[in-house]
Amino acid sequence: MGVALTLAERTRGRTAPNPNVGCVIVHDGRMVGRGWTQSGGRPHAEAAALAQAGERARGATAYVTLEPCAHVSTRGPACSDLLVASGVARVVIALTDPDPRTNGQGIARLRAAGIDVVCDVRADDAARSMAGFLKRRALGRPFVTLKLALSLDGAVSRADGQSQWITGPQARAHGHLERSRHEAILVGRGTAEIDRPALNVRLPGLAERSPQRVVLSADSAALDGFAMLSSIDALASLSGDHVLVEGGAATAAAFLRADVVDRLLLYRAPILIGHGRTLPDIGLPDLAQAHGRWRLYDARMLGSDRLEVYERVRIGR
Repeated sequence: MGVALTLAERTRGRTAPNPNVGCVIVHDGRMVGRGWTQSGGRPHAEAAALAQAGERARGATAYVTLEPCAHVSTRGPACSDLLVASGVARVVIALTDPDPRTNGQGIARLRAAGIDVVCDVRADDAARSMAGFLKRRALGRPFVTLKLALSLDGAVSRADGQSQWITGPQARAHGHLERSRHEAILVGRGTAEIDRPALNVRLPGLAERSPQRVVLSADSAALDGFAMLSSIDALASLSGDHVLVEGGAATAAAFLRADVVDRLLLYRAPILIGHGRTLPDIGLPDLAQAHGRWRLYDARMLGSDRLEVYERVRIGR
């Protein structure tokens, strides 16, 4: 399942409205097929893995990060039917599909065909991998990641607004990798007009995965090369399932104040700025309510900088 989850990450941010799924076929302890949902949503991961496995799929075990679909589409057959026809003996599933066209029906179809089905294997990891797909299904909006580069004393820039560069080259390269995993990248109008950021992916081989540039502004006047978002309440209108918010400080604070940030990327540099700019008011009523909102689930060093990744703790949504 770990391999399937890794494969699923290859097209995160490129499969909407379909989820990014990974699949591995194992026969007699050997991997005979692997696949992941392709850009644009087709072919599905199971179809790709079964095509690679061929006859070796018979009697094998399929590991898939999401319940195989049960509905027939004009773009391809149902994956649960493909698995039945392939003769696999066992299917291990990480997460049940919330799409009402499948939601348990894929599992039922496999079991009705005599296939052994095991569910909820690394379900939390699969939910994190497909967070964009799941967020869109649950709340009708994309999954929002906020990126912040900070000094040790919490500044996002010097007092005069200079912020290039707080972090080093390794952290900036990681930021470009993150851009490649999102359909849209958003900044405030001030940042767009003053800095004119490219907001593209400048990593070898990934330039074509640059996200759509979006500017948050109540001013309807268009900016060349940017899509316009009139307010945070209009988030659902953005295409795709993943949005990366990169700046500036006022825009970051606005997203936090609206409580629509699902994931935080904090790049912390070993520098002190002193009298620098920090985030404006984020609408916190008192200090007690600041606790318990964020959970650290990843941390690593990127050169001399430290990356900390937090997820928003939400109850019931």
